[in-house]
Amino acid sequence: MEALQRRRVTVRGVVQGVGFRPYLYTRATGLGLAGHVTNTPEGVVAEVEGAPAAVSRFCEHLAADAPPLAVVDAVDHHEVPVAGGAGFTIIASRTGGPARTLVSPDVATCADCLAELADPADRRHRHPFITCTHCGPRFTIVTGLPYDRAHTTMARFPMCPDCAREYGDPADRRFHAQPVACPACGPRLTLLTGRPPCEPPDEDPIAGARRLLAAGAILAVKGLGGYHLACDATHPRAVAELRRRKARGDKPFALMARDVRDAERYAHIGPEERALLEGGVRPVVLLRRRAAADPDGAPGVLAEGVAPRCPDLGVMLPYTPVHHLLLGLPGDPPGPRLLVMTSGNLSGEPIVTDDDEAMERLAGLADAWLTHDRPIHVPCDDSVVRVCDGETLTVRRARGYAPLPMTLPLPVPATLAAGGDLKNTFCLGEGRRAWLSAHIGDMDDLATQYALERAEQQLESITGVRPELLAADRHPGYRSAQWARRTAGSRPLVRVQHHHAHIASALAEHGLDGEHPVIGVAFDGTGYGDDGAVWGGEVLLADYAGYTRFAHLAYVPLPGGDAAVHRPYRMALAHLRAAGLARTPDLPCVAACPPDELRVLERQLERGLNCVPTSSMGRLFDAVSSLAGVCHHAGYEAQAAIELEAAALGGVLSVGPGSRGLVPRLAALSSVDDAPRRLPRPPCDARHQTPLPDPAPPPRHPLGASAAGPDYAFGLRVPERPGAGPVVADPAPLLTAVVADVRAGTDPGLIAAGFHAGVTALVAELCALARERHGLDTVALTGGVFANTLLSSACARTLRASGFTVLRHGRVPPNDGGLSLGQLMVAAAAAPEQHPHHPQQGEAHVPGGTRQSA
Repeated sequence: MEALQRRRVTVRGVVQGVGFRPYLYTRATGLGLAGHVTNTPEGVVAEVEGAPAAVSRFCEHLAADAPPLAVVDAVDHHEVPVAGGAGFTIIASRTGGPARTLVSPDVATCADCLAELADPADRRHRHPFITCTHCGPRFTIVTGLPYDRAHTTMARFPMCPDCAREYGDPADRRFHAQPVACPACGPRLTLLTGRPPCEPPDEDPIAGARRLLAAGAILAVKGLGGYHLACDATHPRAVAELRRRKARGDKPFALMARDVRDAERYAHIGPEERALLEGGVRPVVLLRRRAAADPDGAPGVLAEGVAPRCPDLGVMLPYTPVHHLLLGLPGDPPGPRLLVMTSGNLSGEPIVTDDDEAMERLAGLADAWLTHDRPIHVPCDDSVVRVCDGETLTVRRARGYAPLPMTLPLPVPATLAAGGDLKNTFCLGEGRRAWLSAHIGDMDDLATQYALERAEQQLESITGVRPELLAADRHPGYRSAQWARRTAGSRPLVRVQHHHAHIASALAEHGLDGEHPVIGVAFDGTGYGDDGAVWGGEVLLADYAGYTRFAHLAYVPLPGGDAAVHRPYRMALAHLRAAGLARTPDLPCVAACPPDELRVLERQLERGLNCVPTSSMGRLFDAVSSLAGVCHHAGYEAQAAIELEAAALGGVLSVGPGSRGLVPRLAALSSVDDAPRRLPRPPCDARHQTPLPDPAPPPRHPLGASAAGPDYAFGLRVPERPGAGPVVADPAPLLTAVVADVRAGTDPGLIAAGFHAGVTALVAELCALARERHGLDTVALTGGVFANTLLSSACARTLRASGFTVLRHGRVPPNDGGLSLGQLMVAAAAAPEQHPHHPQQGEAHVPGGTRQSA
């Protein structure tokens, strides 16, 4: 008789809540092996016993054949003494010990569950909480590890006999699916209306909700990671009222379409966008909008208030059973097929998750509540992505991606990085693994700061990371940095320069070990500089250990701080003054500034009162947007730059292939020539603005002289010898050309396109100069400005044509949502300088490649 062999197998990674134990059960029983499998805080642990050949086959290709939602990091197995016994069983999970397994993100409803949802013969027909091993809530319901029903918010719902039978049947799709439930034993959906909210008698909650939406009501809808506010996107009054109640300004709303066919009537959808829309994550996908909706079978005319003057529409498809029911199953009565689906909060506040809080905080926003009694343990907003040059670019990383870890190129000590104040995320890391949190929000609101603290504690609990080292931005006023200082206690805190962190984030995402510096082009709105100025148009020669400021935009005054951010015409006037250009009433930015404010602003700029110098590329985009007459008031972050990009897209698409100059070259360097139709040019914001003369004088030639020629160029002040100081890029020559074109009546779209081409040429010239002087040939494009795909695509193609290796963000946002990953890597690189294991107590900075005591 052949000798038996027994092996213990430990599988680490995302292996709980994804059907891994049933997978191992089926594999073992198919090979006639005895033993058991269980969940532990370390991962999934199995012991198998039988013929050596069968045991070997069990251990082979475990990762390759794993369930679709599993992410296997490591498989370890070793021989243990034979124990005897017959059969293979799934035993109760073991608790205790450090958490080392990974929790799966929430997953959109799978095709099998959708088929059951629509099947009148199925016992889960129209069940709002239908789920199985392959789909449904995960991260947002986990209260502890290992991942068992007792450690989720489903613990309060005892399974009925039918569900318990499925849960215990290894051949069933719901075998050990922790959120499993049915109408007899699961959570209950409720529609609440009126003041105070009460449940309408004798009405199906979904039917009632669809009736209210069709009538123009605004509903608070409880989702996986929080409440949404929903209304019919083709109902102009409902959209306008939601915008008013939410204090949204002009910021675009996200849309939820019933299917891709409904979405593509309003936006261009390529194969990459389609895959994102229909995949298991179901993020909000930013799509280039069509000039007009396709009238053939269109579900209705999209309300203009959904995304005013924005080149993109943010669209997602249903990802929960409730969403599918709200938008209607086959055979349902007609109802809205396109919904506004925006975060359930006032602008700037964190998303609401608690039911009692929703009744209170959303009372002034919603007309009714479609809610349920399954608690949300972890807030998680919708992720936002777009496609750039055929690759996914993450704009906001949250539902569907968090809390999946990233593999680091270098091991790090147990570290917590606090991120920035806008689009805050934090990052936990240890060894070669880092967990970038879901999107937290903007730190101006006290509730968001509390949300950060709760989320950090929860992520520590499921990762087992206990930070010994902390990192934060160098800005003395950042609330995230103040929180890190309070949280650090006696632990060391490393302060990391903002743009250095952006570049380090790009290096880490691409797996670079930092042995060789790169040319980091970090363009954004605001970052605290070493000299106390507001940086944002930076070219740094950087690795994890430090950086040298190679080049930057010339400083201009930032008049009034945030006032200049919200009123781009102030930045235009500041740039005009710095460039020595007369501010005359025929310029749109001058006309947009109220006379009294203009007089005060003149004195402010003359005397330098409340005028911090800035090198921000984001603020230059604002200035040109106002100067060209595109946007004078920004109701949300980067509005002026977004509308300038929209105008540039129209300008690029309006030129013929035979045209000369920068604008057609920009089209050749970007993917915009793939767009089949020209976008409408966004109108100027007319508030405080006198109309421009009409008709405008004809341009000097078909493209406008400056937009067509080399005049849209920056002046460079280059030190005679390397090391004598940074190169300074002066926008004065470019602004002179813009002013000339404005006065000549050139189309604002052509001016916008020419400006984008000018910035592209600047990036190429500065990188070429850095390569010439320092021998570097890898460029990292990072910072919020590079969420602009027109600019990002043009810069990448120009640089690659010149022989550079170009790093761009994909899984990590280029904006401040990716800042914490870079902070973590810089802090870890600084740690060994003070101690072989961790730095000493107190604060330290990492400026300019050297580490100094604070």
